[in-house]
Formats: sequence, structure tokens, C-alpha cells
Amino acid sequence: MTITARQVAADVLNRSRSRDGFAAELIDDVLNKAALTPQDRRFVTQLVFGVIRRSGTLDAILKPFIQLPFHAVQPRVWDLLRLGAFQLTFLTHVPKHAAVNETVELAPYVGALKAKGFVNGVLRRVSELVTDDFTDKPGAGAVAFGWESLPTSSFFSRRGEQTRDAGISPPSFLGKGAGGLGSDSSPSPIPPLNGEGLKTADGSRPLFLREESGRGSYRRLARSVLPDPVADPTGYFAAAFSFPQWLANRWIERYGPAECTRLGFWFNAPPPLWIRVNKLNASRESYRVQLAGQTIEAAPGAHPQSLLFPEHHAIRDLPGFAAGDFAVQDHSSMLVASALGVKSGMRVLDACAAPGGKTTHLMELMDNRGHITACDIEAKRLQTVTTLCQRLGIQEVETVLLKEDGELPPGPFDAALVDVPCSNTGVLGRRPEVRWRLKPNEFEHLIRLQTRLLILAAERVKPGGAVVYSTCSIEPDENEGVVRAVCRGMRSLALEAEHTSVPGRPSDGGYWARLRKAK
Repeated sequence: MTITARQVAADVLNRSRSRDGFAAELIDDVLNKAALTPQDRRFVTQLVFGVIRRSGTLDAILKPFIQLPFHAVQPRVWDLLRLGAFQLTFLTHVPKHAAVNETVELAPYVGALKAKGFVNGVLRRVSELVTDDFTDKPGAGAVAFGWESLPTSSFFSRRGEQTRDAGISPPSFLGKGAGGLGSDSSPSPIPPLNGEGLKTADGSRPLFLREESGRGSYRRLARSVLPDPVADPTGYFAAAFSFPQWLANRWIERYGPAECTRLGFWFNAPPPLWIRVNKLNASRESYRVQLAGQTIEAAPGAHPQSLLFPEHHAIRDLPGFAAGDFAVQDHSSMLVASALGVKSGMRVLDACAAPGGKTTHLMELMDNRGHITACDIEAKRLQTVTTLCQRLGIQEVETVLLKEDGELPPGPFDAALVDVPCSNTGVLGRRPEVRWRLKPNEFEHLIRLQTRLLILAAERVKPGGAVVYSTCSIEPDENEGVVRAVCRGMRSLALEAEHTSVPGRPSDGGYWARLRKAK
């Protein structure tokens, strides 16, 4: 029996609801087994990521036409309603009749034959609600549309990401509470989350801050179903951009509506594909020649090993994959290992190593000479480190499965990397389910864990050695808040430099800080 892209998408959505894994992992697992064309594989990915990212907006569009309580509708029927509404609202290349009819026909497939009429009726009402008109202005009858594919060419800028040395006076734009955990009167050194001063090489504003073609960024609805953006900016941001209300409140208070709008568009767009060229095998330019031989375009980023693809590709089909010529890694993540300043022959601790991107990057920077102790608490995730090392030809990496108490190997080490578990708020586009799984009461636990891991790692570093603390979060409490609290408690540790990667400038959001242990 031939399986369709929509059937595969429905299966992945069902599994994503009942498992702790990320949608990207589930998609890879399913697509490796399903016989789909490349076009259908892309469609599956677009549907799954789109529905998860936009489920808040989709529910706001659907609910006026559903008289039943939320819990009275079967979860798999909700999946179908969201699948259909996503196609009707956000995929202009899918005809409305196909979006409705093909989704209705999925009902028997998911075991909801009796719901066919219900799904059909609701989706037909949605098709009448969603117009073909676009506007530049948000409104209660306008949904944040964004882009079906993210424009990525020529938007690199070193000014888009900022590094601050300790001792430089930070800006005061974040206001009350910006210092995070243990903050004092000093404002937090995070670059402003706005587009001011950000230019490309030709002096223009980056593409992601401009409208695409002549179309507005919002799709008009036939009537108002969303909160008014003037009277209720947090409610509108939550509904129109599909974020939980508590996170909308948090960000609107911190960044304001204008910057939240930019973040909303960025996190709802397909994330760009970055790779790190393996310097043990090839230079960036020699690898670009390989790509050009297959008419594949890639642009160099600010990091000397980084390449950005203007179009997405199947990773295993890129030249040099089996030979280990590159690793998939976002531009902001590449900055972390480089910040540690490792040299050949060093003994390095990687406290939270899986899936291995930063571990392997460290050894590349050490010219494959030295020793890295790569730790994690999950055996399955630790295996990904070993697998990546083997593909890239990385040697002298010892993997250590930590016990439940998280106690790290004794050392001493010349340097340590602590890429801690975090809220992932800097990578919500890449991990769309995180915005729905994360709860506000989890920050206290995360911060305690992050603080403990940083202290444990610092204690195992030799005098004069460096420790890099990093997250993929844009929450001050998890970033400089943790670093400052630890520095106050460990007088032997001093902040040397820190850096915040702002989402969309030009890649994922995140943070690192380099600390130096006194001699």
C-alpha cells in the first residue's frame, strides 16, 4: 500500500504528542522507512514543523467553528484539523479544495472514520475565513504569515552578534529585572534585540527584516478572531505568532512588541541550514569547490569554518558526508568551542557533550591531538558523540556515562566546556515543540542545575585554565545571571568575555561566557 505525505505527517504528529523526542528526530526515523519522493519528504517536514510551530494560531482560527470543549475532540482529530487549517492558512501553493478534501480523507487512516463529517465542516468554514489578501499591518483579523521559505542570501554581519569583554560598560536597555539570577544594580550586557545598526555588506538591511516580494507579512481573515494588537499586545503576539501566553508576557515586557514581532517571524520560519567544514579534512574554500561541482551554492559565514546554504538539502546527499568533510552545526554553536581557546595536546572536559557537535569541533581546533573527556547522562545520546567522531575521523575522545547525581570525572583538566541543559528559547524555530513543552516553573530547576554544572566543571580545571559556559537560551537568568552568581561564589573564577547570539542575526540565539581560573 502506498503511503502519502499527509499520512506520514499525521503519524509523526501523533508520535510527537506521546514521546519526549524532538520532531526532527521523529521525522528522520519515519522518512528513513517511508518510500517518498524528495518533494513529498519536504512536504512532510513542512507540514509537521508548521503544525507544531503554529498550533496556537491554528487553534485560535479553529475554535470559533468548534462548539465542543477542547478535551472532547480526540487528539488525532485535532491533528487533522490543524493539518488542514495549516495548509489553508499558510501554504499558498496548496489549493483550498485539496487542503480540505485530502485532510478529510485522512480520518479513516487515523482511526476516526466517524469524524469525517465534523472535520469536513470545520475546515470548510476555515477555508471561508482565510482570504487571499495580505497586509503590512497586524490586526485582530490578520494572521502573522511570514515566509514559506526563509530568505538567507547575504545577510551576514559581524555587528549582528556582539561580544563584550568583561569590564566594558553594558547598555541599559533591558530595564527592570534584566540582570537575572542574583542581579545587582548593574544592567545585563546583552546586545539590543532590535534591527538598529544591522547592515549587510552592501549597506542594506538584512533580508529577514524586509518584506518578501510585494506581499505583506500578515494574511487577512474574513472576520476578527484574534485579540486586538493595540488593546492586548501580549494576547495578539501569543495568538498571531503562536506562543504560550506566559512566554508572550515575559518577552513583551522584556523586549517590547516590535522586537517580539521580529522574533515571532524568525522562530516561525524554516531555520537555515549551516554546516561546519571539518578542518582536518578540507578548507572551507576547497569544500565549496566540491559543492560547486554539483552546482550546490553555499555562502561563507563570519566563522572561518561556516557555510550557509540558501536552500535546504538532504544532509547525507551532500558531497563528503561519508568522508566526514563536514558536520551540521548552526553558526552560533560554532562560536562556543572557538571561545575556549584550546590548543594541541590539551586535556579538555566536555561536561554535557551530546550530540557531539561542540566535542568534535574542539578536537578539530586541537588538530586531533590531545584528549577530550565527553560526558552525558544518557547512553543513547552519548552514542551519537561516538558516531559523529567516527564519521569525522576524530580520535582521542573518551565518552563517560555520568551517574544520576551528575558528578563529573575528577580531572584535572586544562580547560572545560559546559554546554548546559537549558530552556532552548534561542532555538524555538529549530525545536518547535519546545515552546509548548516548556513551563515557567522549570526555570528555577534549570538554573540550579546550570549553576551546579558550572561549579563542578570549574573545580576540575587547573589554575590558569579556562571554562566556557554556554546555552542556546536568550533568557538572562540562565545566561549572565548564572555566570555572575557563580563568580561571586567562587573568588578564584573571573569573567573574561561573554557573547550573546541574537536569534536571526544571522542564526540561532544563544550565549557563551569564558571564565578564567586564577593561577
